Amino acid sequence: MAIMVTGGAGYIGAHVVRLLQERGDEVIVVDDLSSGVRENVGESRLVEMNLAAADTPAALAELMRETGTTAVVHFGALKQVGESVEQPLRYYDTNIGGFSNLLAAMQTAGVDQLVFSSSAATYGILDVEYLTEDLITRPTSPYGETKLINEWMMQAQIKAAGLKGVALRYFNVAGAGWDDLGDRATLNLIPLVLRAIDHGKDAQIFGDDYNTPDGTCQRDYVHVLDLAEAHLAALEYLGRDELPYDVFNVGTGTGTSVKQIISEIERVKGVDTNAQIQPRRGGDPDRLVCSPERIEKTLGWKATRTLAESVESAVSAWTPRD
Repeated sequence: MAIMVTGGAGYIGAHVVRLLQERGDEVIVVDDLSSGVRENVGESRLVEMNLAAADTPAALAELMRETGTTAVVHFGALKQVGESVEQPLRYYDTNIGGFSNLLAAMQTAGVDQLVFSSSAATYGILDVEYLTEDLITRPTSPYGETKLINEWMMQAQIKAAGLKGVALRYFNVAGAGWDDLGDRATLNLIPLVLRAIDHGKDAQIFGDDYNTPDGTCQRDYVHVLDLAEAHLAALEYLGRDELPYDVFNVGTGTGTSVKQIISEIERVKGVDTNAQIQPRRGGDPDRLVCSPERIEKTLGWKATRTLAESVESAVSAWTPRD
């Protein structure tokens, strides 16, 4: 069985690739290397390809046939919320166009199993304690919109073409399963704090007047290796005869505040980050925490790694790009 992983040279994708390799699957990675790292894929075949290009459907379908691909795990997309607000057309073209091309290639090649990397950004800002999959979706950024539209596209193909697909809505991802697969980008909270420490600068907290116990935003942090294991559970799920759900939250069900994350980094690093309070950023909700009940009951997956393990592994693997 050959499994194609688009965006498999990136941070999360590379963890899935390695788990698939360890269980003995043949893995074909398709990545444009705009943010991925070639070395992340190990011995697996890597094909450089822009999923949104006009000639992609034919080329990708041929690659699927040639390699005997039976399932696809799709990560290949742009994923910065702020950047999507500044460059919406780029996000629509890349994320929606690339996904359309992927679905077309799968249909042409007769590949009917898909695990799609979605996001909690599809929910937007909802005033609830725990986000469940049946809540209304109101994304507040072009990035979140593209992920929701991708889900709609997948669901339409499920009805029209017999696709077996599942979307995993990630919450905040942290940590590293192996030191060589750490998060090298400085876009998320833990890497941003680690970079500040490296540069001798103070950590930044954007707002301390939220409706949370310590005044800072709460988020649901899931260890990247737990998240990667959820993808393998989703692939197993696609092998069933009946698929009652096509969307699952992936998180812990526990909220962790910005101050708690920074305190944990200080503990592991043995330093004082001298965190400075800055004005709120627009659109940041007080709390974004999921209910993982559906994925736990249906896929048998449950996050098992602690926040301490996430931070300790992130620090161990930290290799900044700048």
